[in-house]
Amino acid sequence: MPLFDIERARQETPGSQHVLHLNNAGSSLMPQVVLEATVAHLQLEAQIGGYEAAEQQQAAFEHAYDAAAALINASRDEIAFIENATRAWDMAFYSLPFKAGDRILTSMSEYASNYIAYLQVTRRTGAVVEAIPDDAYGQVSVEALRNMLDERVKLISITHVPTSGGLVNPIVEIGKVARAANILYLVDACQSVGQMPIDVEKIGCDMLSTTGRKYLRGPRGTGFLYVRRALLEQTEPVFLDLHAATWTSRDSYEMRKDARRFETWETNYAGKLGLAKAIDYAMDWGLDTIWRRIKELSYSLRSQLSPLPGVIVHDRGITQCGIVTFTVDGVDPAEIKRQLAAQQINVSVAVRTSTLLDMEARGLHTMVRASIHYYNTVEELTRFSAAIAQLAEL
Repeated sequence: MPLFDIERARQETPGSQHVLHLNNAGSSLMPQVVLEATVAHLQLEAQIGGYEAAEQQQAAFEHAYDAAAALINASRDEIAFIENATRAWDMAFYSLPFKAGDRILTSMSEYASNYIAYLQVTRRTGAVVEAIPDDAYGQVSVEALRNMLDERVKLISITHVPTSGGLVNPIVEIGKVARAANILYLVDACQSVGQMPIDVEKIGCDMLSTTGRKYLRGPRGTGFLYVRRALLEQTEPVFLDLHAATWTSRDSYEMRKDARRFETWETNYAGKLGLAKAIDYAMDWGLDTIWRRIKELSYSLRSQLSPLPGVIVHDRGITQCGIVTFTVDGVDPAEIKRQLAAQQINVSVAVRTSTLLDMEARGLHTMVRASIHYYNTVEELTRFSAAIAQLAEL
């Protein structure tokens, strides 16, 4: 197995020279090529005009659909570029019809934005949302899911990699259950796309949303949505414009036949080009290579943190990813974040309201979240662990 080219990764990541960045599940450091592609289009808009720049770069924008499709093993007509993962997920979820008595099944570790949307729809329609119990490892119990199925279940909606806890939910096994029961299946993959290989055919999902800013290392304010071709004709986005549909007569319109019916005419063109470049860049490294590197580094960090007095690592799941969550006895996670920032070390803080069901069940209120990417080094993790050990002694 060839050694990972960490020197190349660092050289092509200018921010790595300035900070120890362990907030990649929040927003990764962009590689130089992504920065250049994004800025270059903004400069072109300034020089010749926004519409004119878009027309000049039309081939590059069309390539974005091919790149995103190749990344997740989809077809280009199943891809829609949306301004962020939340809005991409919303466009998918709110396009589905629900009525009184319909059941939405989700995970205990579901993200707040998604769960708020479930609750809003249940209030409007009389549908109900239910959380699938965890298994002994803290991930979605596939057996419990099977036992919950009946004719009223209209949607299985799962976050692949929760915002905190380190686990990777078994979305392929869940997909097999959904397909066998002919139930719609929506996957929130905002923390997993770019971190690990994603194949929508293997997953068997009908819809999948993701972001650009996290593990794909793209610009903020970018993302995309996948909608299975067979489902497209059954969906109508919650709102349409002249890009998503054509006004055909005084009292009628016709929606696009492809997933771009979920897009809007106005978009962040520079961000879209940057995201396409980020996808190409990730594919050049290889998602298997990226995933292997991230797993090795996160295992190393957990191994360094776990023995420290007063430090508790709270990660769960059979498969654990690059998100490492922990607490330090007697030290508030927000204070840890502040102290680390003073040392040019970036982390984030996981709070109960982001994954309410999960953290309530575990008796947790807040945790430090250190999220690793492949450009991080073993030396950085040693430095980080030493900093945590020092804080634990306070």
